[in-house]
Amino acid sequence: MSIYQKNAFLSQIVMGITANVFLLLFHILAYLLQHRPKPTDLTIAHLALIHLLMLITRAFLDMDILEIQDIWNDITCKAVIYLYRLMRSLSVSTTCLLSVLQAITLSPRSSFLEKFKLTSSQQSLCCFLILWVFNMFINVRVLVSVEVPNNATSGFYFASESCSISPTDIFLIGLMALSSMYMVTLLCRHKRQCQHLHSTSLSPRASPELRATRTILLLMGFFVIMYFMDCSISTSMLNKDPAPLGVEMLMGNGYDTISALMLISTEKQIIMFFQSTLGKMQKCLCRVGYTLILSTHIVYF
Repeated sequence: MSIYQKNAFLSQIVMGITANVFLLLFHILAYLLQHRPKPTDLTIAHLALIHLLMLITRAFLDMDILEIQDIWNDITCKAVIYLYRLMRSLSVSTTCLLSVLQAITLSPRSSFLEKFKLTSSQQSLCCFLILWVFNMFINVRVLVSVEVPNNATSGFYFASESCSISPTDIFLIGLMALSSMYMVTLLCRHKRQCQHLHSTSLSPRASPELRATRTILLLMGFFVIMYFMDCSISTSMLNKDPAPLGVEMLMGNGYDTISALMLISTEKQIIMFFQSTLGKMQKCLCRVGYTLILSTHIVYF
């Protein structure tokens, strides 16, 4: 692997870990401090936590692929692949849960989905616990079926073993597609209503629910593309072709990193926080510069 691929991979890992830590802390604080937190705050925080653990696991694994450290033995091989498969399954499950929750939030009160709305943090935590137990159970077979590779093929082995399409993933992706189509239908209906009310244009500002829905729809589309591209590249690794290895390493972390950046960039409060912080830094730098100029003139005279 070239030095450019190594630098790109390490930069992606650092960027992804930083973005997911920031996203995790922001949504936890938003849930604790806001009087009426959004229904998706805890779910996004849970997704950020899973992606953070995935990136840390990939960084630990790819130290071996990058020839920084040899970690492959019977215990670490099974533990790393099991942990990564678990986090990957949880990522699919939580992304699906986020899509379904947003569809339920957007649905009208007369809809049958109204009774499925999460009204307390205990219900959200119960959903997360069920997801963890279920995914830990279905991935136990990895601990039995995995065989320890030799050092020359560890990267290829992990790439082919860590990304295989399961029936559970297909079901969850199908559920994501159904919830996404439902949200698109509701958005189209809202657009027609706005055109009827305003006759010439839409309302000047979209509601927070509509902005969140558009963000999650974009996230769902990006997830599906990255999922199948990662799986197709990983399947080609079965031929021990070294060319796709660097691409697979970048693709494997693509959704974990870009999803966090996407959610951060569309969160109005985060944008306002960055703007406020930059404004304060500019004022501070101006004051420091003015003080230095003033002190220089005093010394000169």
